[in-house]
Amino acid sequence: MFNRRQLRIKVLHILYAFHVDKGGSVTDAHKLLHDSLEKTYDLYLLMLMLIGEFQDAAIERIEAGRMKKQPTPEDLHPNTKFVNNKPLRVIIKSKSIAKESANRKLGWGQEKELVKKLFKSLVASEEYAAYMENKERNFQHDRESLNRMFRKHIVNDEDLQEWIEEKSILWSDDLDLVCSIILKTVKTITEDSDDLLLSGMWKEEGDDKQFLEDLFSKTLDLSKEHDARIEKAASNWDLDRIAAMDLILLRMALAEARTFETIPLKVTMNEYIDLAKFYSTEKSGAFVNGVLEKLFTAMREDGTIVKTGRGLIE
Repeated sequence: MFNRRQLRIKVLHILYAFHVDKGGSVTDAHKLLHDSLEKTYDLYLLMLMLIGEFQDAAIERIEAGRMKKQPTPEDLHPNTKFVNNKPLRVIIKSKSIAKESANRKLGWGQEKELVKKLFKSLVASEEYAAYMENKERNFQHDRESLNRMFRKHIVNDEDLQEWIEEKSILWSDDLDLVCSIILKTVKTITEDSDDLLLSGMWKEEGDDKQFLEDLFSKTLDLSKEHDARIEKAASNWDLDRIAAMDLILLRMALAEARTFETIPLKVTMNEYIDLAKFYSTEKSGAFVNGVLEKLFTAMREDGTIVKTGRGLIE
């Protein structure tokens, strides 16, 4: 589920919070880092479950129409295309989701009114109307339409986003990641699927876990040494004048360059320049680029940074 860039972002957020919270402990920050990963996976499962909840909402809507005192022809002969969407039925019946959600105590049982409101919003959307009006009925059409409704409407619903923000401060930044993983998960559903193939939390569990742990710990352990180097390389800039986010990004980049011999310096450089552009100020990308170029060159020359293997020397 988490690639290396996403793990860097997780570490960045926790280290920034630790930097701002002067009284916080490393132990608490480390726990928050792992809680953040678990919460992201919770959000992934909840969003999949929400899609399934919409089938129940659709069935209730159909039954309510039939129970009217004066039902319309549409009420008596409703369009059941959404209810019978085959990939949707795989999600609803998924034993994998049921097991994981039970273990994590996740569900929408306390949010039935919100689910109804979100489904009502979906029904009013262009994506839902286009799907229901289309006479095409086949598995690929169902799967593509379900993904389109999720991508274009469901995750962009303001009520859902407000609920996500209220439930966890860690979730707002995770929604794009979770959305992309859900789209990939739905694409794995085939006509023969009897269960959903859930994404694991780790792509390469051993390597990625170690990367996360080492990047977090080494950034903190080496921060004083690296701050001295950064202040020297950042001409005319005292440490207290460097934006906090830029300083943390520089610390992380230096720790990564020294700790992981198999990651090319160009990869590390580009990753942290991109993160600076996205998470810090307008000029941060150029600033981080300039400082890292100086430091990487100096630290290669004095032997502090060592890279081995084909393609890693330069």
